[in-house]
Amino acid sequence: MIYRLLTVVAIFVLGSSLSKASDNDVALKTNLIYDAALSPNLGLEVSVAPKWSVDVSASINAWTLSGGKRWKHWRIQPEARYWFCDAIGGHFVAAHLLGGQYNIGGIKNGIKFLGTDFSQLSDNRFQGWFAGAGIAYGYAWRLSKHWNFEAEIGLGWVYTRYDEYPCAICGSKTRSNKPHNYVGPTKAAINIVYVF
Repeated sequence: MIYRLLTVVAIFVLGSSLSKASDNDVALKTNLIYDAALSPNLGLEVSVAPKWSVDVSASINAWTLSGGKRWKHWRIQPEARYWFCDAIGGHFVAAHLLGGQYNIGGIKNGIKFLGTDFSQLSDNRFQGWFAGAGIAYGYAWRLSKHWNFEAEIGLGWVYTRYDEYPCAICGSKTRSNKPHNYVGPTKAAINIVYVF
């Protein structure tokens, strides 16, 4: 339910922003970090005022990895950015929302981070939804009239509800509708940006 609300808000904000757009204030981007993690993604950014822009990015991973590993998800992340110089260039701070669904498991690791035990992904599969919010800082380098290179890091909070299964490919549920709160990184991006 929350992810549907986030989707509607993102579409409304992006739609109203596009109606106010002028030349050279629309950008299309991809996050190379997500691409490297086999999560195809796309972002669209529109400047809405001299120092403000709205960015909406989405990613999807719809396949099962080899060896019974599973990392399926979809995510949408709308973001409002304040630029210290002009929109879509230089330093910026941002506030973002995020939401989506996931089905992940069979991924061997020993990571425990700020109250979240990711090592449970080694022997279990988790299926559920998530929604959250965060803040970010970034910088966009203008490479040419149409190309930018952008880096961004964000921190925030994510609430999730999930069902747990005893292994990556098993079907018997061991926990149902379990809540969890995560606090930590909510965005890491190294973007290649094309500015129209």
